[in-house]
Amino acid sequence: MVSRRSVITVGATAGAAALVTTATAAAARGETPPRAGGPHAGHGAAAHQNTARGAHLAAAAAPFTVRMPIPAVQQPVASVGNTDFYVVTTRRTSVEILPGTRTEVMTYDGKFPGPTFKVRTGRLAVVVHTNQLDMPTAAHLHGGHVPSSSDGFPTDVLVPGRSRVYNYPNKQRAATLWYHDHAHHMEAEHVYRGLAGFYLIEDPAQAELRLPSGDYDIPIMLRDARFADDASLVFEPDDFENRNTILANGKPQPYFRVAARKYRLRFLNGSNLRTFALRLGNDTEVAQIASDGGLLAAPTPVRGWAMSPGERVEVVVDFSQFPVGSQVLLQDAQAGPVLRFDVTRTAADRSRVPDRLSSIASPRAATNERAFTLSLDPQTFQFVINGQAFDPNRVDTEIKRGTTEVWSITNGDTMFGIPHNFHPHLVQFRVLDRNGQPPSPGESGYKDTIAVAPGETVRIQATFGDYLGRYVYHCHMIDHSAAGMMAQMSIVP
Repeated sequence: MVSRRSVITVGATAGAAALVTTATAAAARGETPPRAGGPHAGHGAAAHQNTARGAHLAAAAAPFTVRMPIPAVQQPVASVGNTDFYVVTTRRTSVEILPGTRTEVMTYDGKFPGPTFKVRTGRLAVVVHTNQLDMPTAAHLHGGHVPSSSDGFPTDVLVPGRSRVYNYPNKQRAATLWYHDHAHHMEAEHVYRGLAGFYLIEDPAQAELRLPSGDYDIPIMLRDARFADDASLVFEPDDFENRNTILANGKPQPYFRVAARKYRLRFLNGSNLRTFALRLGNDTEVAQIASDGGLLAAPTPVRGWAMSPGERVEVVVDFSQFPVGSQVLLQDAQAGPVLRFDVTRTAADRSRVPDRLSSIASPRAATNERAFTLSLDPQTFQFVINGQAFDPNRVDTEIKRGTTEVWSITNGDTMFGIPHNFHPHLVQFRVLDRNGQPPSPGESGYKDTIAVAPGETVRIQATFGDYLGRYVYHCHMIDHSAAGMMAQMSIVP
């Protein structure tokens, strides 16, 4: 349930929401997002007054004094035929986030963020999860085309002290996916406290494209956080105002050393609520090559790009345009500098960005159309879809396997100006239009998460093939879904 205090907070930060919306739209068009400035350039004035407990602790760490790590790669414990076997344990541990302090977090295998899975398209990944926390979990492969039994349905939980097997067929395009906890009513706090990591599906056939690879292919999870005086993470639902420390791969405002050559940067917005509107250097042009569902048909030049929670954007940056010794800032429209790239050396570079990247099939003819409205119920102050909060015992949408549907997603929260986004499980989709206008080039590929600003309508099209069973769709501003903005769909023969 959303409190009245939360609603008042949302109303007080309507100016911030407007800036988010403007920045997101500008970045999606490839324009320069608005620069931060003025008392309302964050999630409310408090974002610039450092009134939250622990703000002075986070601010005490000088920017760009900590190196950004690359998440460790999870190795299979065995490989038999076409199957790779993994084991992972969910447990608490303490890690150094703010320099010189320790913070208790929830982790997969003791790592913050979680370890990166690198799998190959067409190879089955069998992942055995063991829960050593004191509360249930449900592992969800975000963007994965998986059987319902392995989707991490919000009430299909793994209780403490037990293990279960998740099967990921990986019969889908190469893409930057991610995994995170989805235990209902707890998912927002669990993800905030660390239960998230990259899941990269790779396709050997893409090697002929000669995109930057190996040490020059870098996953970067961006998210925000709020710290108390003792460096512990502070979680409050719908906390727009006080999550003011930006982390890149778990470190605050880090630096990352690069060579003067091309890099493939895989960005993931791992925040609960924050939308990032990013630009590099002095609005440097970069090539966006992929979105949530993998490579675009062709690279698109952008000077800024936006990501709502859960979205991924891949860009290729050619650091050879900067002299060795340069320092290049990645900046967010609200938070300012979030990461610094230090160009420290030269390096040979045989990589390229080809004119054509992949084949994007034309949308199939739809057999059904549906409409969904995301809103805050002004009577109950609960987040809802089509007027109803999530009920695992109620099927909201029944879909025949193999059919193609067009969904119109509307953000009805014009009264409070609350941004939302939308994520259906099981499928990747195509964006048909946004407010009747064609999608931007960066949204022209396959997606699984889409931003929907107050008053906007986005139409998407998806084909529901292969698997039967129950799945969910929800707002991936995950505090909202934890509070009810989620619904159940059943895929039937």
